[in-house]
Amino acid sequence: MTFRHLTLALFATGLLCAQGLDRATLLKQPVDAWPTYNGDYSARRYSSLKEINSTNVHQLSLLWSTRFTAPPNTLPGAAPAGGRGGAPGAAPAVSIKATPLMVNGVLYFSSPNNAWAVDARTGREIWHYTYPPNTGSTIGNRGLGMYGNWLYMETPDSHLVSLDATTGKERWKVQIADPKLDYTSTAAPIVVGNHILAGIGGDHMDNPGFIQSLDPETGAVQWKWNTTPRAGEPGIETWPDEYASMHGTGQTWIPGSYDPELNLYYFGTGNPNPVMAEQSRKGDNLYTCTIVALNPDTGKMAWYYQPSPHDTHDWDATEAPVLIDGVIDGKPRKLLAQANRNGYFFVVDRTNGKHILTTPLIDTINWTKGLNANGQPIPDPAKYPKPDGALVSPASGGATNWPAPSFNPETGLFYVGVTRTWSVFYQTDTDDHPEGYGGVDSSAGGDGGSLLAIDYKTGKVAWKHDWPAGGGAAHMLSTAGKLLFTGNGSNIIAFDPANGKILWHSSLFGNPSAGPITYMLDGKQHLLVIAGDSFYTFVVNH
Repeated sequence: MTFRHLTLALFATGLLCAQGLDRATLLKQPVDAWPTYNGDYSARRYSSLKEINSTNVHQLSLLWSTRFTAPPNTLPGAAPAGGRGGAPGAAPAVSIKATPLMVNGVLYFSSPNNAWAVDARTGREIWHYTYPPNTGSTIGNRGLGMYGNWLYMETPDSHLVSLDATTGKERWKVQIADPKLDYTSTAAPIVVGNHILAGIGGDHMDNPGFIQSLDPETGAVQWKWNTTPRAGEPGIETWPDEYASMHGTGQTWIPGSYDPELNLYYFGTGNPNPVMAEQSRKGDNLYTCTIVALNPDTGKMAWYYQPSPHDTHDWDATEAPVLIDGVIDGKPRKLLAQANRNGYFFVVDRTNGKHILTTPLIDTINWTKGLNANGQPIPDPAKYPKPDGALVSPASGGATNWPAPSFNPETGLFYVGVTRTWSVFYQTDTDDHPEGYGGVDSSAGGDGGSLLAIDYKTGKVAWKHDWPAGGGAAHMLSTAGKLLFTGNGSNIIAFDPANGKILWHSSLFGNPSAGPITYMLDGKQHLLVIAGDSFYTFVVNH
């Protein structure tokens, strides 16, 4: 982009006099901004906007759509050169898994090694930042964090980069993990106060998991919390020894939620390692496959709850921890709900982690002997991976996965996409000290996916929509306009959140690949949907 192009773009969007993100905006429900990964700290993916509503959603029409490209050498292993049409010399297709931020009329988003600022009124590119080619994994990037006028992005080779939001110019970069150890960095950083909370991924090798807080000014590490304990620390008794714990992984690759009143940050951790060869790590293996509450100022753990003790099927507990201010047994409670990859729906008290309820998401679960007194599934050793195979439901992809659910406080329902699938899990490493995955799984089919609306008080399904094809984990957005948006196949669909009636749908050029968002801009509510390499913005035409 030339300087003249940049200057004209800034002038057109009013950025020359625009202010950065007011941190107070992070504490509010999203209205005229979408300032963080889930819209606000609660991870509800709920908007109080209702200009677009159940009575006029059929009038939604496309305001603009734009396709984005990136230099081929920044996308190793991405789609073949030529993108959709395969034209010789064309840039490779970009896969956008990032939920965009929308602040002061500008959309900020990312894909591996790339970040953009785009005029939310027109879809015109303002700037495009390209990180240097590297050997890191390009499995995905889930978005940016924003602090004032600074943006933060994790890179495939495990650096945290800070950008100037006005120009896209790099301010600094710091290494947050060693890519030579097969760490991958895909999470959207979360800003809490003066902390940039950065998670880490990479569970192919037996590396220690962690989450860390960095200074927004300099990138200096403020604190680091290991997801598995060391000798003498609480939880070490759930491992055979410190060696097993330190190599137990538990990565933190999905951003969490935050309660400003309690000053607690909640997030989920990934699977233990070796994944499918559990003989060297007997015990519950804390704090893998665990929901954790940390003080963001100190990095000290306040409580934990482990949905999958001694996981052997790669069922990360990184799914969104959704904060609900609700009523249980007639009393107001501060709650946390999670639809877990292991096939269960959990609700705990977010002040202390005490269990409230556990119910199944799917009716094909066969890996447990039931629930213990704390509501945790009791693993059945007969369903551990075996050299000759074990048939297990759900499959390793889980009953659900990382795509974000939604909670609507008006209906009291939690919305999530699920799938009923089976895998045969094989243990391939029978050594006393296995490494890596230690096994493989092979799909054994399934009988389809569904959209569930779950009553958080009881865990019962209020309504569900069974997809005729496709389905499974999908991003959700609900609004006060009595609408629930989600995707299936190459469609964006609006449901009535109270009863599951389909009210509207639109075909897209590709499958929805990131969370839809909504916001007011110039007095009009916008709905933004991402599919692969393209953005689609809808408004109601009166």
